[in-house]
Amino acid sequence: MEMLRICFCLLGIKVVLGDVCLSMQFTHHGECCNLCQAGFGVVSECGAENTKCKPCKEGVTFSSSEGSSACQVCSRCPAGVPQVVPCSTTEDTRCDCGKGFYLWREGNSSVARCAACRVCEIGAGVTRQCGTTGNTQCQPCSPGTFSEERSNTQPCQPCSRCRENQEEIRPCQLNSDTLCLDKELHIASRPAGSEIPIPVPHWPVVTENENVKTSGSPGSAAPELTPQDQGGNNILLYVSLLAAVVLGLLLYVAYKCWKSFQQKKALGKARVAELGNITEAEKLHSDSGVFLDNVEHVQDTQLSKGSKRDSRQDLRLYINLPPHQQQEVEQMLEEGSGQSWRQLGGALGYESERLDTFGRGQDPVHTLLSDWSQQDGSTLGQLSSALARIDRNDISRLFSVQKDSASPRDSAV
Repeated sequence: MEMLRICFCLLGIKVVLGDVCLSMQFTHHGECCNLCQAGFGVVSECGAENTKCKPCKEGVTFSSSEGSSACQVCSRCPAGVPQVVPCSTTEDTRCDCGKGFYLWREGNSSVARCAACRVCEIGAGVTRQCGTTGNTQCQPCSPGTFSEERSNTQPCQPCSRCRENQEEIRPCQLNSDTLCLDKELHIASRPAGSEIPIPVPHWPVVTENENVKTSGSPGSAAPELTPQDQGGNNILLYVSLLAAVVLGLLLYVAYKCWKSFQQKKALGKARVAELGNITEAEKLHSDSGVFLDNVEHVQDTQLSKGSKRDSRQDLRLYINLPPHQQQEVEQMLEEGSGQSWRQLGGALGYESERLDTFGRGQDPVHTLLSDWSQQDGSTLGQLSSALARIDRNDISRLFSVQKDSASPRDSAV
């Protein structure tokens, strides 16, 4: 008890004097426990003696930040995935998993796989894009910024401000920008407390005692309108202004639809450009007839390494495979590590919530492949690329053998 009182006294003195312990841990004698710097890991934890650190081993272990944990094991890139930056004592291995994917590792295991990037929801923006540095990092938009769409690249945008000739009809929110409307389109409102009645049109009544103005002949007399009769013109003005407001809202909706169409059109062009690159690669491959044997040898080598470019050239649809071949693919996924189908779902672009729904069924592998085969672009090439990213090239070779066995029949026809 006496030792405990001494420790509390020392801690209070340090807090009062401003000497704050960063680790928030102390030895039995009240000394602040040290933190290991980046590139060093803990060998002996703080207790009776202070923390003891040792440097991480280059290319084997690393420590990316200051802390009180041991060095972590360096990750290994999956088969067929190129390495961008090798592992150092202060940084883990960086691998190029391709657009829309990042390197994922479980705990302190050195086995890593390519997983689909996270998408930030509406009202949140990207603070770090997905890539070789890791998964997407999202953060809710702060006051004065907004995000109107789900994205894994766009940060929160600053809110717009209405111009002098505009009036704000809806303030900026986290999920929508400021909405402005021209002041000229507003219907003038009557001041509060005004008792002037709304003008109502009156038809002129001609009496015998009324003075009329003649236009030359006695039978061409026309009644003279009173000021009350001119109230109908004010109603026509109000109706015209209301029609202008409605027209302005329709133009705003049309602009939003046009902007959405332009975005979808740009996305379509990007996909066409990607398909064009694949077609150009096929043409270059077909024109090189001199070294045909060498090309076939290179194709076999790239297929064994899980190359994504060659697998995309197989444009056959998975849904057109015979039922017994589909059952063979599902059986091979079930005979794997037990979670191969979930990793395949992540490589195909499914989110973890959707995969959890599949996992609650009786046959999640069949459910996943059946749902994916109904989507556009569900070719064997896309499936082979996803299998290569999760290191299941044994299933990709099955598609290659089936394609080679079908080639002689196609040429004979």
